[in-house]
Amino acid sequence: MEKIHIQFTLFSAFYAPLIATMSGGFLRQEGLDPDWSISAPGVSAIAALEDGSAQVVQSALSQSFTPLSKGIKPAYAHFAQVNEMDGFFLTGREADPSFTWSKLEGSNVVLFGGGQPLAMFKYACYKAGIDFDKINAVQVGGAADMDQAFRQGQGHYVQQQGPFPQQLEADGVGHVVAQVGPMVGPCGFSSLVAMRDWLDTDMARAFTRAYIKTRKYMNEESAAEIAAAQKSYFPKIDQGVLESCIATYQGLGNWTPHIEITPQAYEATLDIYQYAGGLTQRFAYEDVCALPPAVN
Repeated sequence: MEKIHIQFTLFSAFYAPLIATMSGGFLRQEGLDPDWSISAPGVSAIAALEDGSAQVVQSALSQSFTPLSKGIKPAYAHFAQVNEMDGFFLTGREADPSFTWSKLEGSNVVLFGGGQPLAMFKYACYKAGIDFDKINAVQVGGAADMDQAFRQGQGHYVQQQGPFPQQLEADGVGHVVAQVGPMVGPCGFSSLVAMRDWLDTDMARAFTRAYIKTRKYMNEESAAEIAAAQKSYFPKIDQGVLESCIATYQGLGNWTPHIEITPQAYEATLDIYQYAGGLTQRFAYEDVCALPPAVN
C-alpha cells in the first residue's frame, strides 16, 4: 500500500468525514495506508503541504486570502469540502428553551480569539440582529483552554465545536442553547487542501474515490455506527456523546453528499469575511479552489 499522510488544523467530530476515510477503511480500499497528525498550535497545516510531510490537510478557504492579498497565488488549492456550514455550538450554564441571541449582549462569552471561528460568530451576530461589541468576550486560548475555562466557571456561554458541548451536557456542566451554523447559513466553511501538482497524481485520484464513498457513508450510515467506528479517535469522549454529536451534524446538513466546493458556497464565505474578517477584496474562485480530481 502507498502511504498517505493527512493533517488536521483542528481535530473534532465536526471533521468526521475526513476521519471516516480512515475509520471506515475507505482509503485502504483504494490502496492507501493513512496516518494522521494535528498541526502544532499557531502553525498552519498548509505548512505540512509545503514541506511535503502531508499530502492532504484540513483547512479553510481563508488560508488562501492572505497570500492572494499580497499578489501571490498559492501553489495549493482547496479541492473538496468537509463542511458546508459552521459547526459551532453555544452552550450556556442552564437549559434555556426560550434562548434568543439577544441574551448574549451583556453576557460573558468564552470565544475563539480570532480566525474563522470568530469571523463566523461575528457574522452570526449580525444576522441575528445583535451588537457583537455589547458581548463581553472572554478569550483564553485554544479549544482545550476554552473547555477548561468554562468548566472552571468562566463565562455565561462558550463557543465550541462538537463533541465538546455534548460532553459538557453529559457531565452536567452546561446545556447547548444554539447552533451557529443555521444563523450563518451555507458557506464554504472547512475544506480539504493539497498542492496543485499533487491533484494530477494517481494518489489524488485514489483519495478522491475514497472520499466520494465516505461522503455517501456519512449521510446514509447511522450515527451509532459512525460513532462506534470513530470512538478510538476520541478517547476522552463518551461514545453516546459522540453519537449524539454526529447525529446532530447529520441533521444540520453540514456533510452534504457532493464533495466539490461550489461557487455559491465560496461566494458566501467571501461575504462573511468582507463583513467580519477584514477582507478588502474578492478573489476569483479558481485562484482559491480547484475541482476534485476526475475519477474513473
